[in-house]
Amino acid sequence: MSWLHFAVLSPFLFTLIVPLLNKNIRRIHTGWFVLAIPLLLFIYFLGHFPLDPAVAPVVHSLPWIPSLGIHFTLYLDGLALLLLLIITGIGTLVVLYSIYYMSMEREALHNFYVYLLIFMGAMLGIVLSDNLLVLYGFWEMTSVSSFLLIAYWYQRSKSRYGAQKSMLITVSGGFSMLFGFILLHKIAGTFSIREIIAMSGDIADHALFIPAMLLILLGAFTKSAQFPFHIWLPDAMEAPTPISAYLHSATMVKAGVYLVARLTPIFGGNMEWFWIITIFGLITLFWGSFMAIRQNDLKALLAYSTISQLGLIMSLLGIGSAALNANFSDQALLFSGAALAAVFHLFNHSIFKGCLFMVIGILDHETGTRDIRKLGGLMSIMPISFTLTVIGGLSMAGLPPFSGFLSKEMFFTGVLTAARNMDQWVFLLPAVAWVASILTFVYCLILVFKTFTGPYQPQRLDKTPHEAPVGMLISPGILAVLVVVFFFFPNLLSLSLLEPALHSIMPNLLPPGERFDVSISAWHGFNTELIMTIGIILLGTMLYIYLKNWSGIYDTLPRKYTLNNAYDKGLTGMERMSLKFTSTYMTGFLHNYLSYIFVVMICLTAGTLLGQGVFTIDLSTNSSIELYEFMLGISVVIAAVYIVFSRSRMTSIIAVGSIGYMVSLFFVIFRAPDLALTQLVVETITTALFLLCFYYLPKMKKELSRLRFKISNLLISLGVGITLTLIGLSVQGHNLFDSIARYFENSYELAGAKNIVNSLLVDFRAFDTMLEIVVLFTAGIAVYNLIKLRENRRNNR
Repeated sequence: MSWLHFAVLSPFLFTLIVPLLNKNIRRIHTGWFVLAIPLLLFIYFLGHFPLDPAVAPVVHSLPWIPSLGIHFTLYLDGLALLLLLIITGIGTLVVLYSIYYMSMEREALHNFYVYLLIFMGAMLGIVLSDNLLVLYGFWEMTSVSSFLLIAYWYQRSKSRYGAQKSMLITVSGGFSMLFGFILLHKIAGTFSIREIIAMSGDIADHALFIPAMLLILLGAFTKSAQFPFHIWLPDAMEAPTPISAYLHSATMVKAGVYLVARLTPIFGGNMEWFWIITIFGLITLFWGSFMAIRQNDLKALLAYSTISQLGLIMSLLGIGSAALNANFSDQALLFSGAALAAVFHLFNHSIFKGCLFMVIGILDHETGTRDIRKLGGLMSIMPISFTLTVIGGLSMAGLPPFSGFLSKEMFFTGVLTAARNMDQWVFLLPAVAWVASILTFVYCLILVFKTFTGPYQPQRLDKTPHEAPVGMLISPGILAVLVVVFFFFPNLLSLSLLEPALHSIMPNLLPPGERFDVSISAWHGFNTELIMTIGIILLGTMLYIYLKNWSGIYDTLPRKYTLNNAYDKGLTGMERMSLKFTSTYMTGFLHNYLSYIFVVMICLTAGTLLGQGVFTIDLSTNSSIELYEFMLGISVVIAAVYIVFSRSRMTSIIAVGSIGYMVSLFFVIFRAPDLALTQLVVETITTALFLLCFYYLPKMKKELSRLRFKISNLLISLGVGITLTLIGLSVQGHNLFDSIARYFENSYELAGAKNIVNSLLVDFRAFDTMLEIVVLFTAGIAVYNLIKLRENRRNNR
């Protein structure tokens, strides 16, 4: 195992220690111990910085299921390093922030940090995985850990609702993505992303290529909250603020963006990829910014702003993918600038949005509310928080001297490039981007000025506001400093981090050895992009000043026509439909359940075999039947017939047991003493259990003795018996494959076991046996918890 593998697994391993620390060391906040994990990982990944695009990426592989082509292969290139530094760097600041935000006395810190570490490890696995199925495993792990983190305050109904909503939408998209991965494997014959990229030119014409692309995009869109799947993100804001700052601004929602960027070398030359990502990205950009303005809750405003910014990044990746299309080979470098802007804004968004979420958490923590209508006049009371909000908010608005201005100008360059160099209605892209940016400017002004300026309303606040402690200000302060530093010195990242990431997205765009020569500057002259920015400032300011005059537009759309209402109604409708359908067959009568099972088995099994014409009986190879075997078989039949006519439960159970004991005699005759012993033990235990259970059952109802009841039982019994008998007899005439018995006869040489049955259970079926043990262990834990809960209830009475 390499150090890279250990880096991915270390957060999972530390989760085993966190509960012990929380239980045994009560005077020290658990977060101080957890802080070491993301900090050490950040330092480790920083050791790979900067990456030279001309040097081969770091690859470490660990065989997992070689027969299926599944290996735990980790792949560290420029794109992965960018995300890794975001995950671990902001993860370090979030854990530090949480130490001061999460109370030791009131919170279950061990749960909080265990969930957080699981999520961190899963994100590292997504970013580094080269195998598609391994990536999917980590992908769903982020969904589960996110569910647990959103529902951390599970006493609140809104937390449970938000967690369920995010789980249903993202996991459904994850299943879609899994099907897309399987189709991609069907096309390319491998699960390795690097190998699929190498053969991308040969698989584009395959009939399954477009379906695979659409299914994968569905998974990416649900995870990154693209329209119309964005509805889960605002409800996820019920999580504690450190979680919102980490999952829903910097990391988890970037997973879908990362997946699109990682698979762009495979699908990027396809026009469907360009149109779908660009159009949905711009729609998400517009709708997120439009809906952010109407929010009164600061975290809800930031949630919709995150949706908007994710749409911006997605649209840039879509526009940048046009560089890989042969039709645009002359303008390839122009279009690649959009992909560079996407990578740069992905980084910028993580730092300024992480800063803003932490500041909103400070406001909530120190004032007791996030409602904009109750806030105001806090500029002089909380000057540091105000300064941090100005830096983060104006960077999100795309104003200098903040790094968001640079990536926003690059965004305008990207949409203008597409409009100038492509036909059809692409000219609309700059218009949509400009309008959305105006709305973004408006909600940024709302965030800054309505929160900190205006009349001070202490009577409407739950707490007396004051500035946050220094420890809580460190993390957003560091992020705010980075926002300013990377405006004045953007090329600190351009050659060392952004260019390697761009090479990862477009590995074959340039001849080997050539560089993109990325250079970012704040001033490009008086050009169209600058005119668009001036227009945004002027119109955005006017819209903010006259907000009350036009905000009534939000009341024109009734709630019943919203996507959230469609989700709620759809979920409620499915629950009612399932309840109604389930009640038709869940009658509480065991006889009905067994009848359903046996009838379906008869119809499917016998119907299929009859349709295929495989019922053939060949007795020519049968050995002769001895008299004692014949007599034993007659005894089994007599006992079975006796059960049918028996009127006593006790005698029926004894007759069933006698059949089992006589079957064990067949095992003895056929020289299978192990099976005979097992049959005797199982039959003894089940007979005793049946006797015990049936002794306490009520007497049989009269309707059970009716003729219709008996006839249905007779028909089902005959159907099952005849079907299984015919299958058993037909198997002898269909030797389609060579017997594997001789392979297991070598059990001593293969497994060191002198007993074939034991070697089958322990060695040849080891994985199956392990899963059975896991199931029993899980069931045992559940039973133990139920007993423990019952004891606690008794003690509390």
